[in-house]
Amino acid sequence: MSVDVDALIALTIEKEIPLEKMISAIENAVTEAYVALLDAMPQGRAVLNRVDGEILIHVPKFNDEGIYTETITHMPEGFQDVIQSITRKEIKQRMRAAKDADVVEEFSASVGDVISGVIQQGRDETLVYVDLGRAEGKIPPNEQVPTETYRHGDRIKCFVVDVKQGLKGPEITLSRTHPLLVKTLFSLEVPELKDGIVEIVGVSREPGFRSKVSVRSHRSGVSPKGALIGPLGARAKAVMDELNGEKIDIVDYSENPAVYVANALAPAKVSSCEVVDLETKSAKVVVPDYQLSLAIGKDGQNARLAARLTGWRIDIHPDNPVERIEKPPKIEVESPSDSPDSQPLLEGGGIALSTEDSPA
Repeated sequence: MSVDVDALIALTIEKEIPLEKMISAIENAVTEAYVALLDAMPQGRAVLNRVDGEILIHVPKFNDEGIYTETITHMPEGFQDVIQSITRKEIKQRMRAAKDADVVEEFSASVGDVISGVIQQGRDETLVYVDLGRAEGKIPPNEQVPTETYRHGDRIKCFVVDVKQGLKGPEITLSRTHPLLVKTLFSLEVPELKDGIVEIVGVSREPGFRSKVSVRSHRSGVSPKGALIGPLGARAKAVMDELNGEKIDIVDYSENPAVYVANALAPAKVSSCEVVDLETKSAKVVVPDYQLSLAIGKDGQNARLAARLTGWRIDIHPDNPVERIEKPPKIEVESPSDSPDSQPLLEGGGIALSTEDSPA
């Protein structure tokens, strides 16, 4: 059996595969098949002729003293067909591997970035498949937002978590819950972020419900919050729409921990914030009593997100705490029969007055 060397060279150039690497792969695959034969000769090895492309089994011969004398060729009956099948299979595998390597290399550059694709219906209902063009990505269950519905044919933007070569091809792991998804979506909408004028310092998120984003400006006169909100709130609205209505709080970052913690509790207004312990990062916050529920949030969500954003433990107290009203002690009253000096009680609790006691 022979291989078209010119076609093989052209193929390796097109797919950017080293020619010698392709030839070695073919020779190794044919050698493995030959060794498995019952009538295989010792130390036989497949060799592909680089000129005419013919593949033969070369077997070295040795004399009684173990010295090499010559090399003969051995071709078992019917093995030519086996060589042809193995060669085709190996070339296809190498081409597929080269394509997979290109895909992995291409999408590896997108790790930590947002890419767009179309949702596809897959066999596994727990996974969301996304058509990315040259490859297919997957959103595993732990990276899916519980409040979102993924419908076939819908276009979606996802955060690229990981890209690697799997057993069945490239594996691209996508996420809709990653906090950096919010940051990257803002980067697509806000030119000041790309130019470095405004910086997103931190993001804390409860996917599908609420996110907090802290920002600061590197140029005087530029409002970082205003840059992210945009004209008439258009930029922030575009990000929230992409996140299916997830609420986003944009707060100012500060080098002062007390100010930063107070800002992070927005939209609640803070009366004062005091750093209790710098080492353990503990802070005490006082808010107006009517703002207490807003500062804590539903099920503690606002305070929890603020703590994640700042990295500080936050104790929230109202500025006018209501003192506990103690129940008055029970007063025991003696019955009239027990005390001779006691006056008879009227119905309703009044005291009966005698005629001598009545005023003149």
